[in-house]
Parts: sequence; structure tokens; C-alpha cells
Amino acid sequence: MKIKSLFFACLFLAGNAFAETQVDIRKITPPKLEKTNLGKKILCHRPMRRGTPEMKVEHVGDKLIAHNYGHGGSGWTLGPGSANYVNNLLINSAQAQNLKKNSKITIIGAGALGLFTAYDLYNKGYHNLTIIADKFDDLTSHNAGGLLAPVSMDNSQEMQAIVDQIGIDAYKFYDSIAKNEMPDFKNGAKIVPTYFKTREDSGLEPYVGKVMKPAKDVVLDFGTGTTQKMVAYDDGIFIDTAVMMEDLTKFLKSKKVKFVKQKVEKLTAIDSKFIINCSGLGGKDLNSDNEMVSVQGHLIMLKDQNLKDLQHMILVYFGEAKTKSGQKVKRSFYMFPKKLPNTGENDVGVVGGTFIEGATSETPNTEEFDVMIKGAKEFYGIK
Repeated sequence: MKIKSLFFACLFLAGNAFAETQVDIRKITPPKLEKTNLGKKILCHRPMRRGTPEMKVEHVGDKLIAHNYGHGGSGWTLGPGSANYVNNLLINSAQAQNLKKNSKITIIGAGALGLFTAYDLYNKGYHNLTIIADKFDDLTSHNAGGLLAPVSMDNSQEMQAIVDQIGIDAYKFYDSIAKNEMPDFKNGAKIVPTYFKTREDSGLEPYVGKVMKPAKDVVLDFGTGTTQKMVAYDDGIFIDTAVMMEDLTKFLKSKKVKFVKQKVEKLTAIDSKFIINCSGLGGKDLNSDNEMVSVQGHLIMLKDQNLKDLQHMILVYFGEAKTKSGQKVKRSFYMFPKKLPNTGENDVGVVGGTFIEGATSETPNTEEFDVMIKGAKEFYGIK
């Protein structure tokens, strides 16, 4: 009897161990990646500042200037939190004694950081706002992929805690949009499973236990004979960047925020005592900032896809190489359910991407589009 009881006890324990180690296998249909499914090719340049984004306030002559730029590929990830952080620096500055609710505040730059800065200031009661930019359409902020995760940044250790908190604040902002809790925005963000190779690759671990649940170890089965071991954050957030840009602009214009198309040569030439510099790559010249660098990215919009197959996000890093022009490239594959305005119902999805520090429009590295699709097909096991 003792031997039989011991035998069944061992079976019970073995069964429990098996149950605990069962792998979560998720079947995912890959996007269609044939030539007929590849749409607009987009080349963008992320504004990254070495060391940390520039988020500070300084007194220059009779002007109080706040800087909010250099977030690299994390402009959307940090945008709402960064705007709140820098705006509070300005408002609480010892030199802001003359800043009144009706004081004119000029914002330089109409990308995500500029629009979020205006949105946050308006909600704080500052309604005399002007946004100046030399371009309002087809910006990097419109074309960005839309994954909420801190990528393509260079943060000093002493600033990392602040950046993490800014990201947590931004997550809460987008989460409220995704849950239809923010009346100003009906669309623009949704909660979808998000997959990375490792927890470290995600950059999201500082958010876990605060606004996100722990990642799960999973295996993705693409139905091609290829599987990939990944980690899944089931409360990842996709930001529909083009939609958010449109919604932010509509909101601000409805509140009589002024939009002025003008190239700014010098911050001190602005006829406002209170200025917030959200000029992105323009910060290099406007603020004599030699730490600013362009990080080039390649991405391709998809066509004729099945929308329900793309309700997730994937980001995988492939490693470093050299482009044909001799520039160092960090290659990756990502897929997000992004959609551009005025496109067909099934024209949804974007694949990327590259990170080429120092590349500009003069070095487009267009061969990377083909390299990118080849890497995506290999990841999915598509022949």
C-alpha cells in the first residue's frame, strides 16, 4: 500500500510539474509580404540626443525658454508625460513669476512633442498659445510606427528614473484613450498583445507592477513550420500615430490655438517671453546642441491585409551591420497595425525597421527596404 501510494504521489507531482511548465503556444497568421502587398516606403529621421533628451528651462535675456526635444524613437512613448514634466518645470521656475494664465506662450515644432505640449498647457489653463513650425504635414511623428516602448534613446543613468516615470505617466494617458475614458480622443490608442525576444529588449520592465502586468513566456506558431520563443506583454499599447496627430490638431484648433507656418532661425527672435522648444532635430541649430543626431528609420506600409490577423505588435532586434554607404545599422523587425488616413479598408499594417545613427536624407540607404522584408520573411518562415 505504501509503495502504491508513493507511486500515485509521484504521478501527481509529475503531473503538476508538467502543468506548470506547459508552454503558452499562440497561433499567429503572418502578414502578407509579397510585392503586391507592399505599399508606401517611408524614410524617417528620429531626433535623438546623446546622453538624455533635453528637458530643461533656461533664462535667455528677457525670455524664459523651455526645451523638450531629443527623444529619439520614443517621442510618442514619452510625449504626454514629457510635455507635463517640462511644462511644470516652466510654470514652477523661479523666473516664471510673470507667467499668467493669459500670457502668450510660443511652442516651436508641430510634431508629437509640440502638440502634446500645447494640449497639456491648455488643460492647465494657459489658452494664449501659438505653435510655430515650417511644416505641419508628413512629419516623422505622422509616420512613426506606434509602439509604446522606450526605443532608440540614449539616457544617462541619473536621468533614467525620470524618463521611466515620464513613460509611466504616458502609458496612463494612452490607456485611458484605449479604454474610452478620455472624451477629447475617441481613437488613437488600443491595447494589444506585444511580443519581444526578451524582457530586456522591451524596455517595459520599469512599468511592470506600476501600470503593466508581468510579461509571459510564449511560443508564437506562424503556421509555416516556424515558431519563435517570445515574451508577451498582453497589455501593450499601440498608438495610431497619424490618427493621434489629426485628433490633437483638431482639438487645438477648436480651442483657438494659433498655428503659424514659419521657419524659426533663432529662439530669441520670437516675440514672446515664454517659449517652449519642441523642434526635434531643429534643436541642433536653435539651441547650438551638438549632442543631437538623426537616427534614420525605414518602414513599409502594407496593403490588402486581413485586419483581424494584425491585432498585435512584434519587435525583434537582429543585430548590427554596415549599410552599402558604410554606415552602422542596427537592424530589427517590427510589425504594428498602423493605418494611414485616406487609405483602403484593408490597407493596414506596417513593417520596419532600421536604426542608422547619423544618416540623413543625403544617405537614404534605400537597399535596407529589401533587407528588412527579407528579415521579416525569415522571422515568419515565409518562403
